Amino acid sequence: QVELVESGGGLVQAGDSLSLSCAASGHTFAMAWFRQAPGKEREFVATITVNGGTAYTSDSVKGRFTISRESGTNTAYLQMNSLRVEDTAAYYCAAGRGPTRSPTLYDYWGQGTQVTVSS
Repeated sequence: QVELVESGGGLVQAGDSLSLSCAASGHTFAMAWFRQAPGKEREFVATITVNGGTAYTSDSVKGRFTISRESGTNTAYLQMNSLRVEDTAAYYCAAGRGPTRSPTLYDYWGQGTQVTVSS
């Protein structure tokens, strides 16, 4: 049984920074972050390979968010800088056969952590 445990969400003001972390048990996986705002579909944010050598981020967060991981481990991070009100969402960690932007190729998901950005 693979379990993903996320931490680091919270309430911040626009322009602030926040860091999320995700620890997955079991085998090493490609890992990713997705987010979902109320009434919207789940959106790809960033993904990273098993060894951390390659990462991709969505255009909406490029230059502001950075995904990283400890090489060879299942602990991934999402550093979020210059947060905007529109970044408000539940953020989900995923692990699986990536790296890919498609949520269907990730077999395991965390419970989600809320990020709220106020103006």
